[in-house]
Amino acid sequence: MLKFLTGGIFFLVTSSLFAQRITGSVNEQVPDSKDLKPITGANVYWSGTTQATTTDTSGRFNIPRSAQSNLLVISFVGFRNDTVKMGAENDLQVVLQSDQTLNEVVVRGNTSTIDRLSPHQTEIITTRALAKAACCNLSESFETNASVSVSYADAVTGSKQIQMLGLNGTYIQTNIENIPSIRGLASTFGLNFVPGTWIQSIDVGKGAGSVVNGYESMTGQINVEMQKPDSREKLYLNTYVNNFGRAEVNLNLATQLNEKWSTGLLTHASTLRNRVDKNGDGFLDMPLYTQYNVVNRWKYQSDKVMAQFGVKALYEDRLGGQKDFEKDMKGTTQAYGFGAKVNRYEFFSKIARLFPDKPYKGLGFILNASLHDSKSYFGLNNYDGTQKTMYGNLIYQSIIGNTNHSYKTGLSYLLDNYNELYKDMRLARNESVPGAFFEYTYNNLDKFVLVAGGRVDFHNLYGTQWTPRLHLKYSLTDQTTLRASAGKGFRVSNPLAEYYGNLVSSRTVQFRESIRPEVSWNYGASVTQDFKLGNMSGNLIVDFYRTNFENQLVADMEDPRYIRFYNLEGNAYANSFQAEANLTPIKRLELKLAYRLFDVKQTIRNVYDENVLLPRMMVSRDRVLFNAGYALPYDKWKFDATVQWNGKRRIPYMGHVDDHHIPDNLTSTMSPSFYNFNAQVTRTFPKWDIYLGGENLANFRQKNPIMGTDEPFGQHFDAGMAWGPVVGRMIYAGIRYKIIR
Repeated sequence: MLKFLTGGIFFLVTSSLFAQRITGSVNEQVPDSKDLKPITGANVYWSGTTQATTTDTSGRFNIPRSAQSNLLVISFVGFRNDTVKMGAENDLQVVLQSDQTLNEVVVRGNTSTIDRLSPHQTEIITTRALAKAACCNLSESFETNASVSVSYADAVTGSKQIQMLGLNGTYIQTNIENIPSIRGLASTFGLNFVPGTWIQSIDVGKGAGSVVNGYESMTGQINVEMQKPDSREKLYLNTYVNNFGRAEVNLNLATQLNEKWSTGLLTHASTLRNRVDKNGDGFLDMPLYTQYNVVNRWKYQSDKVMAQFGVKALYEDRLGGQKDFEKDMKGTTQAYGFGAKVNRYEFFSKIARLFPDKPYKGLGFILNASLHDSKSYFGLNNYDGTQKTMYGNLIYQSIIGNTNHSYKTGLSYLLDNYNELYKDMRLARNESVPGAFFEYTYNNLDKFVLVAGGRVDFHNLYGTQWTPRLHLKYSLTDQTTLRASAGKGFRVSNPLAEYYGNLVSSRTVQFRESIRPEVSWNYGASVTQDFKLGNMSGNLIVDFYRTNFENQLVADMEDPRYIRFYNLEGNAYANSFQAEANLTPIKRLELKLAYRLFDVKQTIRNVYDENVLLPRMMVSRDRVLFNAGYALPYDKWKFDATVQWNGKRRIPYMGHVDDHHIPDNLTSTMSPSFYNFNAQVTRTFPKWDIYLGGENLANFRQKNPIMGTDEPFGQHFDAGMAWGPVVGRMIYAGIRYKIIR
């Protein structure tokens, strides 16, 4: 293992500059002071192009690099325009000079926006949107997002899962700064391992992603940008506590050592030690846990080279099950217990060769090495898993003739070593996957954009895999944009990690055959309409996506005695329709209303071993989301509220079955629909924020989320059928403090 990690350190170099965005801040000098004040709503655009954005309430902006210009213009009413010739920089601090004396000009930016220039249907969630809720970690960062929904995977472990386009998060490629991260064994608790205060922005893309980032994107791609070492916030402190006893503290530090070097430290510690059993079933509603998480990163930047490297380390310990369970009862029938310890270590680095006079050209390399080690138990059953991963991606970008025609090409390599032991069942495999890709982009003045790409990967276990993808964008007018996409996805599943919560049961795990890789095709189209009616502005987004599976992992839980894993025989598909309206009817008031419809089905083998097409379990057919945010002038007070209505979902048969009596028809049931109401109020000061909020304020709880609590070691125990909130109303409070350079 030491050789594995040592080799990773030497080769840890990462992501090309051309694959990332330019970020920065726009400020003004406070009169008679050395302090800077952020400018909200400043225009940032590439000279001679239509690529533009605006700064948020913290004065921050985020814009993709342009292949047509290296002159970045910053403007705002009452200030002199500033033009910056961009070279290696990717995080700027701009101070605009006053052009005249103004009484008051306040322009607000949206909390989340659709990337108007990208042919991918991509929503950018900003730090301002994340601040609408507690956002303690990545799993809690989508509460105001219509496309991504989050729920608990079971009623004991505290594991959370996300859904998009009707399928769970394993079909979404989740990257941390363009490095595939939440995958494999990390798919169980990985969303909890990214603290919200570490996040700078989140890009949520629907449909198959770019071939540059790999072959695993099937229904979407999420990329999380972390706080940078040269961030203008040299200190950021966040504390949080809730009424159940969960507490956490986050401290981010960023230091500019000199003109070329900067370093950052991101730290997190959280814990819950209070034993909570609100429904009185004798089981903890939430597991006790303690987590320590740290990242140290360094950045070097010159005119021709940009490099970042660093190290991550995480430790988490969870304890759940019956309320009186203690660790020394493990392996006995005195009380049912759940435990999980995770140690995760990761090394990363980024390097890019820049060409300041040719901004369309670049060479970059990504390599990442990680070790994920987890040890769990569920009652009398143990489950241990280890994953060692090394990932590399070499990318070259240039143009063909002129900037209307550009391309990216390169080589990639993925090495995964898995070793899992569940009871007496050992699952081990070693995946070695070299690959190559090419992606061509045609851009006609941003009015029409075509991206066509393909990659070939040579899998040592499953042979050669070809992955084509196509994305189109056409602007009918300045206000109307059409997008379409199609692409193939390929992934190797990890059944025990992906259905971890279902192991908290008396079900017997059966692999009916060798599991083959999952293969899917995704097709989709969307229309975005911007409008302005008087003083009201907004947009309407309507999209439809379909995912067809050539092969899919089937986790068959129709018989309450078993979890049966096997390959798809027949049809499996997911249709997703969504309509979303974002409105600003008056100044400082933002409204979001969205409706989502899923039609998701999968072929299952019934008790007679016949194939039957059934709605996929635990997927709500309908969902409605409404979010409202209002702020007083200068954001002194901010008020946010979100209401979600979750429709019915199918639950497998949970009646009694034994070898002497198997019902002819194991009839599934439907869960009831329910509302979830969250709200938060924030008081801001120049350096401080104080926030108070609540989740599940209507106090809705699923009745009896755990089956057979009176006999947890009996044949009818099952904690994996949670379809709604397990805990009731939760009230939280916190403080944010920051020091700006």
